[in-house]
Amino acid sequence: MTKEYKTIVNIAGPLVFLEKTEPVGYNELVQINLPDGSTKRGQVLDTSADMVVVQVFEGTGGLNSESGVVFSGETIKLPVSKDMLGRILSGSGEPLDGGPRIVPEKRLDVNGAAMNPYSRMPPEDFIQTGISTIDGTNTLVRGQKLPIFSGSGLPHNEIALQIARQAKVPGSEEDFAVVFAAMGITNEEAQYFMEDFEKTGALERAVVFLNLADDPAVERIITPRMALTAAEYLAYEHDMHVLVILTDITNYCEALRQMGAAREEVPGRRGYPGYMYTDLASLYERAGVIKGLKGSVTQFSILTMPGDDITHPIPDLSGYITEGQIVVSRELHMKGIYPPINVLPSLSRLMNSGIGEGKTREDHKAVSDQLYAGYAEGRDLRGLVAIVGKESLSEKDQKILEFADLFEDRFVRQGRDEDRSIEDTLNIAWEILSEMPESYLTRIDNKYIEKYHPAHQNKAE
Repeated sequence: MTKEYKTIVNIAGPLVFLEKTEPVGYNELVQINLPDGSTKRGQVLDTSADMVVVQVFEGTGGLNSESGVVFSGETIKLPVSKDMLGRILSGSGEPLDGGPRIVPEKRLDVNGAAMNPYSRMPPEDFIQTGISTIDGTNTLVRGQKLPIFSGSGLPHNEIALQIARQAKVPGSEEDFAVVFAAMGITNEEAQYFMEDFEKTGALERAVVFLNLADDPAVERIITPRMALTAAEYLAYEHDMHVLVILTDITNYCEALRQMGAAREEVPGRRGYPGYMYTDLASLYERAGVIKGLKGSVTQFSILTMPGDDITHPIPDLSGYITEGQIVVSRELHMKGIYPPINVLPSLSRLMNSGIGEGKTREDHKAVSDQLYAGYAEGRDLRGLVAIVGKESLSEKDQKILEFADLFEDRFVRQGRDEDRSIEDTLNIAWEILSEMPESYLTRIDNKYIEKYHPAHQNKAE
């Protein structure tokens, strides 16, 4: 179909309404030719008996009834090639780094192919991020989707970049790549991301998609799909293990709400579309390991909770779809602790599949359980101290209270460029556990205490 139609009857926000001319497909790509000779791209949003609705990517400024619309007959496709590694692209796949356009080996539909549940492999390979609170207590496993729940003003971008720089599968020589997609970020944040990637050398094994705050909301809806399509291509056609970092899912959902309002849809909870659960699942579920294929796609999606409200529809729905969450704490951030990850509400549902002997270390599970138990008890005691004072606590309670402070100061706190191996993380855990009497370590088997406890190691020496 290369006919040009000049049947525009209405323009509303990012939407163009034209009288129907001949059958067109849903999500079909559209080119709009303006009277001044320039062109814009769009996508078919609705097609009915007598009307076609097109959403325009670059905004509808300058369009009028004289503008011509050409239907391409195909949906949005991303040109993919292994040369994408090391490139910075816009949210719609155009080069932003001054380099040439990508010469495609293939053109893939950005909506991806649905993964048959039967063909999925259970995730079980440990990914080391170098961050103790993730590796030690909320372990990420290859093929998992694990969102980071944060709040505005918290250093989630720094955490994302640190993970992008440091993530690896220890002891493995396999190709590892990072696909980083930023949605609705400011120019300042974009500069920060690009400089960090270039300065640290992480860009060599990364593909970066940047959708800026002043880019159209429609493009924001495509950006994560572009990123996931690139990730699937690298994983399933080039046998790479790909970590996808999406930031910020909240901006993506705001774009969904904006488009829903423009289309005059009936809103759901807090004005978000009723299909937001399905829409988010269409992104999150594009992670996994497929039987018979060497590559994998693992997802870290960052979402800022409006008003730090974990019951808000975006974190609430994300929690249903994903395998856990990492929660960034404002309280720890106010104490000057980086990364301010609160392990108590955090959870990795696949952690037990990826840890233990032969994967991380035999004592990992027991140490993690003991850290959780001690820190949870210590946090409770802080509330009690505020009421009755520290002097009225028993000796045991005072030790546990000190442990909670040590845990935050030595296990949670680490440098922005500090890349801890899983051995380092577990050794630090043992050092702070050794500050408590052995009789308090009720969740750790005696054989691990004898083998790894610093006091016993000193005796052995």
